[in-house]
Amino acid sequence: MSRELLLLRHAKSSWNSDVSSDFERPLAPHGLKDAPRIAAWMGSRGIVPDHIVSSPAVRAIQTVQQICNRLSLPERLVRRDERLYLASLATLLEVLADIPATSRLPLLVGHNPGLDELLLHLCGGELPYTTSGKLMTTAALARIELPDEWNRLPARCGRLIDLVRPRELE
Repeated sequence: MSRELLLLRHAKSSWNSDVSSDFERPLAPHGLKDAPRIAAWMGSRGIVPDHIVSSPAVRAIQTVQQICNRLSLPERLVRRDERLYLASLATLLEVLADIPATSRLPLLVGHNPGLDELLLHLCGGELPYTTSGKLMTTAALARIELPDEWNRLPARCGRLIDLVRPRELE
């Protein structure tokens, strides 16, 4: 038995906003367009998460709101987890272990470099890097098949099904 995991990096954020910290940076106009495009791609393929765990950073929450709006998902599906803000690989694995076993298609929304590290850990091998050498670009969505038991996720236990980037949908 297996289940799938969706990894989503927050959409493009604004570096020119008048906020006092990195945590408070909002989405840039480009990000406000990319998140719904990824959600539309998900919806067109029937990929609808049943549980969402997000970094509480403003840019991540705004990305999740765009996804929920486009897929008509209730915000009660979203659990904000402070551990996801700039999380390490070890922390991301802890968060995954806490996802309810009843969830068959959870969505984890976070940041790099942690999401890149998690994708490399889970899938390893030949991954589809961009020509500039990136994996999880802003608003990129990875769909991964994993073993049913998530308390221990050893290296290369997953299989990458899709890695979709907004620019590739143009």
